[in-house]
Amino acid sequence: MFFKENLKMALDSIFANKMRSFLTMLGIIIGIASVIAILAVGNGAASEITGTFSDLGATTISLSADDSEQSGDALSNEDLNVLKESIDEIRYISPDEQTQGTVSSDDESRQAIISYGTPDLQYVSQAMSSTLIEGRYFNQNDFDESADVVVIDEDTAEALFGRTDVVGENVKVTIAQTSLNLRVVGILEGRFGDMQGAFDTSELPVFLALPNSTLGNEIPQFSGMSSATVEVEETDQIEPVSDQMVRLLELRNNAVGDNIYTATNFLQALDQVNNVLGLFINFIAAVAGIALLVGGIGVMNIMLVSVTERTREIGTRKALGATTNTILAQFLMESVILSLIGGVIGLTLGILLSNIIAGALDIVPDITLGSVVLVLLFSTAVGVFFGIYPARKAARLDPIEALRYE
Repeated sequence: MFFKENLKMALDSIFANKMRSFLTMLGIIIGIASVIAILAVGNGAASEITGTFSDLGATTISLSADDSEQSGDALSNEDLNVLKESIDEIRYISPDEQTQGTVSSDDESRQAIISYGTPDLQYVSQAMSSTLIEGRYFNQNDFDESADVVVIDEDTAEALFGRTDVVGENVKVTIAQTSLNLRVVGILEGRFGDMQGAFDTSELPVFLALPNSTLGNEIPQFSGMSSATVEVEETDQIEPVSDQMVRLLELRNNAVGDNIYTATNFLQALDQVNNVLGLFINFIAAVAGIALLVGGIGVMNIMLVSVTERTREIGTRKALGATTNTILAQFLMESVILSLIGGVIGLTLGILLSNIIAGALDIVPDITLGSVVLVLLFSTAVGVFFGIYPARKAARLDPIEALRYE
């Protein structure tokens, strides 16, 4: 009964001065809407970013060797073979290296980006993620025999031969002043098709890939490698496989305790990205939260005005038997309701705003139940905190002095 009476009186007071009540709530509305929109859009963007990268490398390990002191400790093809044969969880392993050179046919010559690795390169390299449209990738037999074979894309075929059905044709690849005569065994889908007409693609380098055993056999400086990309079957295999690879390489190359080999995984980098994004989002939300502080001060200011305006009412109620706690609860209730209504309006506006912004950015806003509950609790807390002083001032009024107030 006591609660219902205070609630009714608070609502009557709020709706009796609609414009003043709305302007009082405006700071809270803006603050809550800003915080909700920033958190929803920020978390949605973070989920989009981390989800995309996670799909690309959730089961990928980067294996590297620091050979700055002992060149013999660089990774070799034999090391990779031993790792793949010894650790069942390894699905694919290959250096994902690139260099630059030129590639030419009898009639044309172009600058080229040259990828090289094991036959598993087709699975671990983004550069080789295009669809194979003709022929084949280089295989284990090509790799073991250091065969003079190469895989090119449609753009390379068009640039050198003016056509794409060039499987079996020969090209000359020149790297570090050494030329290799290679036979085309496969054609990948071109990557410049969508750019036709936008600018002159003849100035862009073409792409090709070949076994690193072939490259190392012809050019000794490419026989070793400093890193390799490893893919495992499941995410939970990353840590144990990383440890096994490092230990096996240290034992195999007599480098125990030298910290030459390291295995890092994408999940570690993803955690760092999430931490940075989280800090940034929380900082922006905290800045937006300053509006809540301003809104709370507005609530306190209006409640103080309300106490002054209703001094005679307070005196009358106290003269009729209302206790100090009753008056305190009445004005505190009014403050809380002002803040709570502002919080609900701000929450609705924030959700609407976040959907509009997220739609423009083509992401899904991430609005959690915890965020909604937290916003409503925070609104209530603002009402309580900034309503205590005006409520206490009203409750402590002397009834005789209050009745004399003009």
